[in-house]
Amino acid sequence: MPDPATSVTFTDPTGRGEPITLETVVVTEEGLPDYPQRIGKIPQPDPHYVDVGMLYRFAQVERIRREQPAGTLPLHLALRGHMGTGKDHDIEQFAAQLRLPYYRIPMTGEVRDITLIGSVKLYGDGLGGTESRWEDGDITRALRGPALVNLSELNAAGAETLFALHGLLDRYAALDLPTGETVPLREDVRLYGTMNPTDLRDYAGTQTLNKAFADRWVIWEKNFPDITEIEAMLVRRYPAMRDNYVHHISRLATEINRSFLSNDPNTRVETPISLRTVLDRLPVGLMMHNTRRDPLRRAWETMVLPHIEVYDLDHYETVWTACVRKGPTDPPFGS
Repeated sequence: MPDPATSVTFTDPTGRGEPITLETVVVTEEGLPDYPQRIGKIPQPDPHYVDVGMLYRFAQVERIRREQPAGTLPLHLALRGHMGTGKDHDIEQFAAQLRLPYYRIPMTGEVRDITLIGSVKLYGDGLGGTESRWEDGDITRALRGPALVNLSELNAAGAETLFALHGLLDRYAALDLPTGETVPLREDVRLYGTMNPTDLRDYAGTQTLNKAFADRWVIWEKNFPDITEIEAMLVRRYPAMRDNYVHHISRLATEINRSFLSNDPNTRVETPISLRTVLDRLPVGLMMHNTRRDPLRRAWETMVLPHIEVYDLDHYETVWTACVRKGPTDPPFGS
């Protein structure tokens, strides 16, 4: 029987796959000068998180990696999906389950290779002069100990930045620093990434990944959750929310996001409903307007519509009419 103190079991939400039990990572102080800071970066499991299958897929790859000889499977996983689908949260929660220090590194257009890898900087020597010292960049710092590194928004970084990471991501599995030091990819380090789709949507700063760089990743699509998954998330986070509110919110989000993905220009909207709206904004709106005659409508007007492009408002209202028409009048939350 696996020890729950030193292992974690992942189950397949579809019920088709066998449960996967993995040993958790033990971060020891030996050889880690940044030990206090590193263990402080181990995230806590989110008690409201609902795994709709991504953690199980992560665990499938992780199990295979551990069963192979060291260094034979340098697989790196990236999630591609629209805003608000929970990509970064999935990766963070996998780190939490494995008890790995979690380093989320935003790959914005302002990030340069020296920011990621490091550079030589000048410091005062206390005698009126200066001395040069090497200072690790974000990725190099993470690579020096157990870590799960999330390179967030991969396709927002410049080409010169991504080229600097090629050696780390292929079978060479190391960074060569300008100092002459080689920092290998440790066996207890995992590299993950996220990205938005590259299409005509308003994801400013994104670009198509260089094919050589993209080939160094296993890229999985992260879709919007379906109505039953959204309902499960709402019930987990807000167990006192009445069923009719759970159903209406889940249906609204599902229908709007279906329109967002539509190829029909007559029904397609340019603004989806993110999980932030579903799980944070709308419930707060219900709490704000819980004494109003139509709490859901007031929450919709104050927490959803202000985020919508003007030309999408008509379709949002059409979906509202089709799904809700007139919202529930009873209090949103029961005992």
